[in-house]
Amino acid sequence: MVCCATPSIGGDHAISTSFHERLQRAWSHADSLLCVGLDPEPARFPAHLGRGAEHIAAFNRAIIAATADLVCAYKPQIAHFAAVGAEQALVDTVAAVRELAPHAVVILDAKRGDIGSTAAMYAREAFVRYDVDAVTLNPYLGSDSLQPFLEWSDRGTVILCRTSNPGAGEIQDWPESDPLYARIARIAVDKWNPHGNLMLVAGATRPAELARIRELAPDVPLLVPGLGAQGGDLGAAVAAGLDRHGRGLVVNSARAILYAGSGEDFAEQARAEATRMRDALRQAAANTQGSGSQPNT
Repeated sequence: MVCCATPSIGGDHAISTSFHERLQRAWSHADSLLCVGLDPEPARFPAHLGRGAEHIAAFNRAIIAATADLVCAYKPQIAHFAAVGAEQALVDTVAAVRELAPHAVVILDAKRGDIGSTAAMYAREAFVRYDVDAVTLNPYLGSDSLQPFLEWSDRGTVILCRTSNPGAGEIQDWPESDPLYARIARIAVDKWNPHGNLMLVAGATRPAELARIRELAPDVPLLVPGLGAQGGDLGAAVAAGLDRHGRGLVVNSARAILYAGSGEDFAEQARAEATRMRDALRQAAANTQGSGSQPNT
């Protein structure tokens, strides 16, 4: 079996603490719940930078440099690299985070889900080839498809639970009496968190479902996509998902930050938008705590 919890085989990034300890440190260091999604689209790059796949690493590095002190995490989306043969740019992007934002965790958005032997290769891809802190996973195949990832006790497993896309409810909200997303949350807490390295994906576009997930998984960090272009309500998402410590959320925004500007000042514009979102998240958290409405208090 290809796996393991041994930090030394995970590339050059020294892992000496658990994933949740690193996430707690990231929250504390940046005083931020914001995650920047790195979904590079070369056709949208500023003209002066160049609009080919060969410029992905430079674009991402500029974004990371501009936002490093504002975020707790970065989330590169693997398809945006692999589709244009830019896997080396993904390696370089992770390295840029380690250099410029060493406090931040890197979550590889890959949504892997396959039989055990193949899952072991996907785990090796994420944790050795790309040396990320965590990876998103699709639980549809059940526990045996997740086990090769769970064996990496120092890395995070980020399980899709209630996603933010428009069609998610066709499957995830069925049956009404006990929707699939709620069952996933319960199973995840009971079976898929042996090392305390679990996260769940809960979209900002469905705050009621997000609140139920928080109730079912009170101490599990939530990765929250769906803000910005997808139209999620930031305040409602924070109020629904904040944990009893006033944290517990990694709130992702990609396009709204990456493409806030299209000129030579694109990085400065990205920083301005990231600052706005960081501050809005802080205010929403303060409002929630001030009202005493966060769960599990």
